Amino acid sequence: MAKPVSIEVWNPNGKYRVVSTKPMPGTRWINLLIDQDCRVEICTQKKTILSVEDIIALIGDKCDGVIGQLTEDWGETLFAALSRAGGKAFSNMAVGYNNVDVNAANKYGVAVGNTPGVLTETTAELAASLSLAAARRIVEADEFMRAGLYDGWLPHLFVGNLLKGQTVGVIGAGRIGSAYARMMVIFLLPYGQFLKANGEQPVTWKRASSMDEVLREADLISLHPVLDKTTYHLVNKERLAMMKKEAILINCSRGPVIDEVALVEHLKHNPMFRVGLDVFEDEPYMKPGLAEMKNAIVVPHIASGSKWTREGMATLAALNVLGKIKGYPIWGDSNRVEPFLNENAPPPAASPSIVNAKALGLPVSKL
Repeated sequence: MAKPVSIEVWNPNGKYRVVSTKPMPGTRWINLLIDQDCRVEICTQKKTILSVEDIIALIGDKCDGVIGQLTEDWGETLFAALSRAGGKAFSNMAVGYNNVDVNAANKYGVAVGNTPGVLTETTAELAASLSLAAARRIVEADEFMRAGLYDGWLPHLFVGNLLKGQTVGVIGAGRIGSAYARMMVIFLLPYGQFLKANGEQPVTWKRASSMDEVLREADLISLHPVLDKTTYHLVNKERLAMMKKEAILINCSRGPVIDEVALVEHLKHNPMFRVGLDVFEDEPYMKPGLAEMKNAIVVPHIASGSKWTREGMATLAALNVLGKIKGYPIWGDSNRVEPFLNENAPPPAASPSIVNAKALGLPVSKL
């Protein structure tokens, strides 16, 4: 028998029971559910990653929908449990859903939601931040100062890379990759205007013929592909060897896109090669040796970590579940979610994003 888990309950007499496996930022998502007669139960267990058994205990005998996290293993066992409890909806509070067995959800008739359209700019901002921090060795310099080691200016102290005139490569130019490219162009644009005024070449761009061309030619590379069978270990030992010795590699996509063991070895043997990582192959763990690398900046999966974005993700996840409970259609464009995020107006009567809507034959909103 599963052990009981601690919960916080909102609107205890609500008609529909919705469970959130984690407390989420803001209160709007709670209020939107309560306004539609939902009893909201939020797991407050002091445990970062809930087990399958923990979540089964949360689902219980009657549950209409669950809002979960990308750290949870949503497969056959959980979808079967949710279906037995009468549940028809699950939503990740994330744009990715590599942790979800969508075929199992289809088997049990459970709609699977995600939260695209709200993470684009904030994820691109972190990639740009890591790019600049790695180029100028900001984290190393900060640690040096805090350790009380600075006793005066030196010519060679934390010499980094100048981005002016350098080549920036983007692998995976979808929404986030394109936003990152736009930010880097805006950052470099004053250089371009200055150069043009002085008769020099301004900032330019081109579409590469292959990924290997980007790896060979770029001084700074940011990874933004989806994770699937074709992108697993996309950057491996051989491709790391293609890159310039002083290149900078940024990953805010998915950890397994990089062969982390190969990356650690490459960092050891190429001290001027630098990386900025927000995601990891065996998250939350890092491969042995990575934490000791001074030429690596590592942050704990915070790309979506702006207040507006995280509150928006919570709202979209809640509305995905609510929409299926209420029988609403699916929003026509999951990347245009502004109407759901407007706090001064009721959200549309639709589920913002259901990834298996077609498989379940769910109707699309005409709004």
